Amino acid sequence: MNPFQYDVAQIREKARLIRRRVIQLNAGSPAGGHTGADLSETDILATLYFRLLDVAPERLADPQRDIYIQSKGHGVGGLYCCLAEAGYFPPEWLDTYQHFDSHLPGHPVRQKTPGIELNTGALGHGLPVATGIALAAQRDGSPRRVYVLTGDGELGEGSNWESALTAAKYRLDNLTVIVDHNRLQLAGPTAEILPLEPLAEKWRAFGFHVVECDGNDVAQLVETLEALRDHRGQPQVLIANTVKGKGVSFIEGKPEWHHRVPKGDEIAAALEELDHGH
Repeated sequence: MNPFQYDVAQIREKARLIRRRVIQLNAGSPAGGHTGADLSETDILATLYFRLLDVAPERLADPQRDIYIQSKGHGVGGLYCCLAEAGYFPPEWLDTYQHFDSHLPGHPVRQKTPGIELNTGALGHGLPVATGIALAAQRDGSPRRVYVLTGDGELGEGSNWESALTAAKYRLDNLTVIVDHNRLQLAGPTAEILPLEPLAEKWRAFGFHVVECDGNDVAQLVETLEALRDHRGQPQVLIANTVKGKGVSFIEGKPEWHHRVPKGDEIAAALEELDHGH
C-alpha cells in the first residue's frame, strides 16, 4: 500500500513543491542539469510516489515492494526532488547535486541514492530490466508491480522494442510503461529527428494495452493509472502527453532547456511563477 494515498489536490501541491526544488537543484549544480525533462515528468512522479506505488523509505529491501525504474536517467533531478519530498533522504542532500562524491550524481545510481532501483542513463536500458523484473515477479507469484518511465526520444533505441515483444509474449500484466511524451529531445523536436507516429498503434502492434492522457494533469493520471492496475493479460503503456519544462513559461517547449539550468534573474522568475502561476 502507498504510505501517502494523497488525493488530487494534495498531489498537485506536491508537484508544485517538487518543481520549486527542481529549479533550485539545477541552479546550484556545478555540472548543469536537465531542467526541461525534470519539469515535464513531475506530475507523473508525484502521482506515482504519493498515490500509486506500494513502496516506502523503510521498505526498500522488501521483496514484495513495487519497483519504479527511471529509464530516462537524464531526468533524475526531478526524481531526486520527488524522493526528497517523500522522505527517502534528507532534503539537504539536494544542495549537493552533482558535487564531488555526492549521494546525488547526474544519473541514477542505486549504490549512491536510497530509492533508486536501477542505474540508468544509457538510454534504452530501463525497459529491458523492468521486463525481467516483471517476469521474475510473475513466476514467483509476487503481487508487485513494475513501472518504468521512458522518454519519447528514448524510444528510438531498439532495445525498447525487443523488450516489448518479450513482455507481450509472457503477458506481463504487472508491467506498466509510461512514456513522457513531451515531443522534444536533445537536438530538437522528436518528430523531426526520428518520427514515432503512429506511436499508439506501434505499441498495440507489439501486444500492449495502450492508453493516453494529459501527463501534466494529475486527475487524469490518477484515473488512468489506477484503471491500468486492473487490466489483465497484457503489459500496458500509458502515453503521457506532457510539455517539456511544464510550469515555467520561459522554459516550456524550448529545446534549449533540455540541458540548461536557470541562472541569475531566471531563478527568481521561475520560483515566482511556481508560487503564483503564469
